[in-house]
Amino acid sequence: MVTLLIIIFAVTYAAIAFEHPLKINKSASALLGAGLLWAIYALASSDYAQINQELSTSLIGTAQIVFFLMAAMAIVEVVDAHQGFDVVTARINTQSLPMLLWIICWVAFFLSSILDNLTTTIVMISLVRKLLDSREDRLFFAGMIVIAANAGGAWSPIGDVTTTMLWIGGQITPLAIIQTLFLPSMVNLLTPLLVVSWMLRGKSVMAPTHIESTDGFSTSAFERNTMFFLGLGVLVAVPAFKTVTHLPPFMGVLLGLGLLWLVGDLIHKDKSFEARNHLDLSTALSRIDMSSIVFFIGILLAVSILEHTHVLSSLAAWLDETVGRLDLIVLLIGLVSAVVDNVPLVAASMGMYSLEKYPADSFIWEFLAYCAGTGGSILIIGSAAGVAAMGIEKIDFVWYLKKISGLAFIGYIAGALVYIAEFA
Repeated sequence: MVTLLIIIFAVTYAAIAFEHPLKINKSASALLGAGLLWAIYALASSDYAQINQELSTSLIGTAQIVFFLMAAMAIVEVVDAHQGFDVVTARINTQSLPMLLWIICWVAFFLSSILDNLTTTIVMISLVRKLLDSREDRLFFAGMIVIAANAGGAWSPIGDVTTTMLWIGGQITPLAIIQTLFLPSMVNLLTPLLVVSWMLRGKSVMAPTHIESTDGFSTSAFERNTMFFLGLGVLVAVPAFKTVTHLPPFMGVLLGLGLLWLVGDLIHKDKSFEARNHLDLSTALSRIDMSSIVFFIGILLAVSILEHTHVLSSLAAWLDETVGRLDLIVLLIGLVSAVVDNVPLVAASMGMYSLEKYPADSFIWEFLAYCAGTGGSILIIGSAAGVAAMGIEKIDFVWYLKKISGLAFIGYIAGALVYIAEFA
């Protein structure tokens, strides 16, 4: 049964990777694969209560990420409807494309350490769409934003779900992870950034020549500033909400969404129905790319099968027995996280190595935080940030593989070597 499940997962993965040549939407492939995997798993087992329990567990984890994604996308859309991003774009005056890339990437790098890599990717790609007209330029920027967001999330205990897991599990401490992983993460971004800057040398920024329709309605400076800073403040406050209440991040972002909705209704209460409808959050919800969210549901449920059938933990045990060296094992785990979700990989690693043998802030835990956090950048579906970018900009898997994966890989190796040297 396990062999059949692995084959189906591989076929599903291939169908997602070659979405454009096959002309089959990746969301359809992900949903079909997830449905088949769970159906075969259920039919092969006689313990239906356990299957339902495992499915419920997977669904809870998936729903938390999906709710977070939907709320974050809605916040970005309502800020966009109020022309809130003009607050930032009006202050970026450079006409050099490489210089703009440096600004965007370093903002994403530091912002993702405060927010998280998923939210940062959504916000920054939405911003780039306001700055660049050329689709090819936007795709390069989106790919670099994924690398920057994942690198920025790796050195912060709240910047990536895997570092948060290690923090909560007692494997790392906040101050130690910041001190040891900041430099490797910076090198992880700096290496591909230098290469892409050289590739884009001499190119100028081509701003969008068209003005997006506002259906005849415009917003005042007060409305733009209020919705932009409130929206950004809501997203920034989510980690603090999680720390104080110990509730999942999606509850914080849903609370913030409700606050943004309330403020929007109060600001526009005296306007006509048509004007309010254009700026209302319910309209922003209708503009969310539901296809991307459905894809996210399918791929997460498909990956969870590998966790429940112990394929991932078996892989970790095989690596331990075959390779032996911790640094090489963790490097390989990071590379595998480019193919499958890094969350179950890290969970399997946490269960495989004990805190008694490897206490908090040991080499394995810090290096695992770096590799699992940044290794997902190597493939577009290797991280939540990549999946979000894929949905927003309609990035082709093969295009990312050809143009960005090599850059992400050299950044991954460069940062890893810096950490190993730093630890030695």
